[in-house]
Amino acid sequence: MLDFEQELKKFKPSLEVEDIEDAVYQEDMSDMTDLIKEIINHTK
Repeated sequence: MLDFEQELKKFKPSLEVEDIEDAVYQEDMSDMTDLIKEIINHTK
């Protein structure tokens, strides 16, 4: 049986939307457009 009091003590809230946006924008992530441009530039 679950002990809800124990589970609540272990609970850690997820990041807020603003924090997630900051974390994502700080990463250097390539999208498909960047990859295609890179492939085209290497084939010239």
